Amino acid sequence: MAKLILSVDGQVLNEFPLDKERVTIGRKSDNDIPVDNLAVSGKHAVIITILNDSFMEDLGSTNGTLVNGASVKRHFLQDGDVVEIGKHKLKYVNETPSSTTAEEFEKTMVLRRPSDLAPQVSAVDRVASETQVGARSTVTSRTAVGSNVRAPNGGAAPAVAVAPSVGMVQVLNGQNAGKTLELTKSLTTLGKPGVQVAVITKRPNGYFITHVEGASFPVVNGASVGAQAAALRENDVIEIAGVKMEFFFKT
Repeated sequence: MAKLILSVDGQVLNEFPLDKERVTIGRKSDNDIPVDNLAVSGKHAVIITILNDSFMEDLGSTNGTLVNGASVKRHFLQDGDVVEIGKHKLKYVNETPSSTTAEEFEKTMVLRRPSDLAPQVSAVDRVASETQVGARSTVTSRTAVGSNVRAPNGGAAPAVAVAPSVGMVQVLNGQNAGKTLELTKSLTTLGKPGVQVAVITKRPNGYFITHVEGASFPVVNGASVGAQAAALRENDVIEIAGVKMEFFFKT
């Protein structure tokens, strides 16, 4: 299990196992890792751990966050990385091989709203073209999802069976409506950096969505997924950064 070793001026203060998906760091006492220093914001940063991978996001802190001496907003953590918050340091230790790479994580699939679309081709367009996946003609027939609505409190989703095949998402609105993307990687980031980003992970027992960046959580079937990972089921409708997508299994 990965862990963070907290130290200041070379003296180790504590160790924190990353035993849940979302671990907050900040000056307030209700953080998972409280750091009592005036240079640290109340909610300074968050570490999100999915399977064997962890990444850090600065939560708009006043003084920023450094990783290995460089200022970062979001960083895919690797064994030995040192996160600096104020005068404190957090060393990331993870001897388990990663299931993805920093390069794969940074390739967020940008899903723009119609008003935000630029002349250039978006990442979703490029992926759809490269994988030669055409738009399906039966979009509306797959959006009857009333029975899949989750509780708005973002509670734990019910367990799902082993995924029967490769998961996919199809964009339902905007200029990219009809485009599809195969979720073949263990970790796929979706959204609009700076606005809202989420991660869909492929696990042995199915696909799960987790919030990464943004003030609000992703929405599935009209309900917020909350801070923890939520299982995805056939025909679920996901909304990230104003873009709606349908999740389904490839037949």
